[in-house]
Parts: sequence; structure tokens; C-alpha cells
Amino acid sequence: MSADPEPHIRRAGAEDLERLAALHALCFEEAWDAASLSRLLAMPGAYALVAEPASANGNPEILPIGLVLVRAGGGEAEILTIGVDPAARGRRIGRKLLDAAAAAAIAAGAATLFLEVAEDNGDALRLYERFGFYLVGMRPAYYTRGTSRIAARTLRCDLPSLPGRHKSLIE
Repeated sequence: MSADPEPHIRRAGAEDLERLAALHALCFEEAWDAASLSRLLAMPGAYALVAEPASANGNPEILPIGLVLVRAGGGEAEILTIGVDPAARGRRIGRKLLDAAAAAAIAAGAATLFLEVAEDNGDALRLYERFGFYLVGMRPAYYTRGTSRIAARTLRCDLPSLPGRHKSLIE
């Protein structure tokens, strides 16, 4: 476990789109570009949170180390994407982003939080299970891995069943 200072988590804005796209490309084979992220954030109830190294001090030249994009509405929320820079994994940044996303979803009136994850992503599945997510469905052949197709697991977390755990981490 690293002794690095706690990352700074904040809401992302339009000025962050290029950096978020660069981070997304580090995290995923099927990366979203800045235009795609902009369209997603323009949807009603959508927001992004970004984790930055404590040493960034607002420097726009320093790439974020984590992001989560969420859409909330109608009493539920969905994580559209969540990723942590591979070089920063293992430092509980994903957990901190989940906590912040859940807190923002609760503030937006959501009682449940959904996400989809590739069934071969063991690290993410363990994180989500520890957080309180459980399986509610499958999407066969949802993700592309080279020439293969991987199923997605649809997971749900009941937010009110986690009282007091989701304090706001967003500044």
C-alpha cells in the first residue's frame, strides 16, 4: 500500500474533457474521446467526478488518476464509466470514486446505483462486491476484447442500505 497523499476528488467540467479522454484511453481498449464525453455529460442528470493526485494543485498539465461518469434520475443512478490510471491502481482510488459517486447519487435522490462490468474483470468485480453491489443481469457478448466478445454483468447497489457510509468527498 502506497503512502501517497489522498487524491483530490472534484466535479469535472468542460475544461477537463481532453484530460478525461486521455485517462479513459489509458484505462480502456474502447476509449471515449472528448466529444463523446461531452455528449454524455450534456445528458440530464449526468456528471463526472475526477480524482487528481494531491500534488496536482489544480495544474491542468497533470493527468487525473481516476474518473467516474454517472447519470442520475428517476430515483436511480448508473455509473456509465469508472476508471483508474493503471499506474495508480491498488491505492483505493476506485473505492474513493465509488464513495463520491454514491454520495452524489444520493444527493440527486437516487436509491439505487447500477453499473455494468466485464465478467473477466476480477479486480473490479471484487471491488464492487465489497461495496455492496450484487448481480441483477447479464449481457452476453457485450464487450470486445480483440477478436473475442465478453459478457457484461449488470450490478445493483441499494444506496439506502449503506447508511452514513457515503459522506461527500467532492469539493
